Amino acid sequence: MSAISVPPPKCLQKPLVVPHRHMFGPGPSNVPPRILELSLGCMLSVLMPFSIMSDIKSGIQYMFQTQNKVTLAVSGTGHTAMECAIFNTVEPGDSVLAAVNGIWGERAADMAERIGARVNTIVAPPGGCLTIEDIEKALSKHRPVLLFLAHGESSTGVLHPLDGIGKLCHKYNCLFLVDCVASIGGAPVYMDQQGIDILYTGSQKVLNAPPGTAPISFSERACQKIFSRRTKPVSFFLDLSCLANYWGCDGKPSRGYHHTGPVTAFYSLRESLAVLVEEGLENSWDRHQKVAEYFHAGLESMALKLFVKEKHLRLPTVTTIVAPHGYDWKEITSYIMKTHNLEISGGLGPSVGLVLRVGLMGCNSSRANADMVLAALRDALKHCHRSKV
Repeated sequence: MSAISVPPPKCLQKPLVVPHRHMFGPGPSNVPPRILELSLGCMLSVLMPFSIMSDIKSGIQYMFQTQNKVTLAVSGTGHTAMECAIFNTVEPGDSVLAAVNGIWGERAADMAERIGARVNTIVAPPGGCLTIEDIEKALSKHRPVLLFLAHGESSTGVLHPLDGIGKLCHKYNCLFLVDCVASIGGAPVYMDQQGIDILYTGSQKVLNAPPGTAPISFSERACQKIFSRRTKPVSFFLDLSCLANYWGCDGKPSRGYHHTGPVTAFYSLRESLAVLVEEGLENSWDRHQKVAEYFHAGLESMALKLFVKEKHLRLPTVTTIVAPHGYDWKEITSYIMKTHNLEISGGLGPSVGLVLRVGLMGCNSSRANADMVLAALRDALKHCHRSKV
């Protein structure tokens, strides 16, 4: 046997020091001690006590306002849940319609194309939304099996209206898939009442849990489509028939091993849902809206412009600020990080170079934190270089 040729890396022979930061970007958000402590809980087997998984399921049903039996948390981030939704509902040759009001509609279209779907898009104006008439025209033309829409579009700061779209989808025998990663807990969502067939989110934004778990729920209509497929889903890991059994959602008397889930991350998710239950959904929605309005007023008092012009379309959790004229947005975010230990972000996807993004989510959604960001922005505009051109 030859001697090892790769020496032990010196970087791993010293302790890791993780700095504390104010996480006021579009996510992840800060994790409060109560939730962080649960992630240090004792390890259990991959088939952890069903009571924990049942608690998580009940919390998701409350958060989503649904009675769907097939409600669970995917092991992974919001992207995993997006793929779970698309991979299970869509077969090669199916027609898919993606409503694009930022990067997430683009991502959904990409995922569907990769598995052989015929994908069409309907694009909203920058910082705006689609009308019911726009959507019905596209549904009538393309006859998709699935319509994707991001409720809270974190790249543009748009909160897209949901009322009436689910009913319209069902009129055209189409499933309604909604991404609420950036909006759930911070803005009203009523899955059953709004006719949403598949709804998913992530753990790291308003829920303030570490990234790595993604709540998702499927309506009866969605399950009928999924469980009568002609072909197997392209992913074994995300096959809903396996996940439903793992989570005890399929009515079978026993659960089987499917994969090794992130056990301690599930502890954190359960605790974050408990925090939401204690505050109450309506109180959480109200708090996020009031803090957002306070923050927006502060920005406007500094002569900064909001990217989303119509107030009712502004996402309460993630604010998009038009990049100040004459400044380099990268210099602004870097200055604020270095000087104030505070993280905000530039644009993403179609909003790159156009906006600054500030997230005030979950425990971070407070007037005190809004004031902290306003003071940091004021300081940055005073000290960062401004071009005279």
